[in-house]
Amino acid sequence: MARLAQTAGLTDVQSEILATVRQFVDKEVIPHAQELEHADTYPADIVEGMKEMGLFGITIPEEYGGLGESLLTYALVVEEIARGWMSVSGVINTHFIVAHMISRHGTDAQKQHFLPRMATGEVRGSFSMSEPDLGSDVAAIKTRAKKTGDGYVIDGSKMWLTNGGSSNLIALLVKTDEGAEKPHQNLTTFLVEKPEGFGEVAPGLTIPGKIDKMGYKGVDTTEAVFDGYEIGADMVLGEAPGKGFAYMMDGVEVGRVNVAARACGIAIRAFELAVEYAQQRKTFGKAIAEHQAVAFKLAEMATKVEAVHLMMVNAARLKDSGARNDVEAGMAKLIASEYCAEVTQDAFRIHGGYGYSKEYEIERLMREAPFLLIGEGTSEIQKTIISRGLLREYKSRS
Repeated sequence: MARLAQTAGLTDVQSEILATVRQFVDKEVIPHAQELEHADTYPADIVEGMKEMGLFGITIPEEYGGLGESLLTYALVVEEIARGWMSVSGVINTHFIVAHMISRHGTDAQKQHFLPRMATGEVRGSFSMSEPDLGSDVAAIKTRAKKTGDGYVIDGSKMWLTNGGSSNLIALLVKTDEGAEKPHQNLTTFLVEKPEGFGEVAPGLTIPGKIDKMGYKGVDTTEAVFDGYEIGADMVLGEAPGKGFAYMMDGVEVGRVNVAARACGIAIRAFELAVEYAQQRKTFGKAIAEHQAVAFKLAEMATKVEAVHLMMVNAARLKDSGARNDVEAGMAKLIASEYCAEVTQDAFRIHGGYGYSKEYEIERLMREAPFLLIGEGTSEIQKTIISRGLLREYKSRS
């Protein structure tokens, strides 16, 4: 059979992009990931390489200098990158979501202002919904933007900004007073331009230092503190106050496909490491891969990898077709993150004691996989989305 996680029906352009990215990952990411991750060092050289390949503009329309590729192409690129090091895929994930939101919902002026520079990587995006006291309950956001003349003043604290320090554009969801009865209709998305770095990066905006994490190192995760931060009304996404929640959910929907792709990438790498080690490690006079217990475990791991890849591809293709894919994206994210954790742990067990050593790559994957159970909505949130969609589709007629 062919290598796991192959995708049927790709164009020549898609195949060429994926081959180029895979070669880049094998030569420039995997050999350096361990050292950079253990030192929690930002992968600056790798990021420059991704800029040169045009990956920051992969889904941005060609009229704005991007490659104009599909969500499927992007997801498959993310799968390849995460196979090398998940943190590198995190560098472009939030950027991709912000670019998607601007492309879909921004005004013509906002598209002209941001997208050409986002396509080159000159402008790099992060996005912010969570706060210190809330995660999944987005409608309970406390950070507020108060209307003042021609603009707004923002006050409040946000949490868990991936690329919070290294980005220079934040898509920020805050509460505004629109007089709506439903809480989510009083939420607005702002496009906040800022310098890169930490500390008080602009009057009224502070990005504290990096949050120290169990895994997902190298990429910076931060808070953002707004204290009287002034911003113009023209920086409301789409110049549409009160529609921020809908715009953010559109971004999160494609983000869930991205997380599923990252989980696929890690699971693929965990399987590769396990199947290689199982053929080299010998016990009782033969390779452990020849012992039925290990062989069956490898079979289960490969089956899970193939299943989550197919579900991720299906969710991406549905979105590309223009169809609603909230249920399918939720399903893909749910099963991919859960199976990724299981496959990674099985690979860890196959490595035995060596898997606990930082000299072996599987140790890093064991710290990275759990993040995907939480990012872009926990498994429980995915089940809520899936069940609501199913009940909507299969509504009883009795």
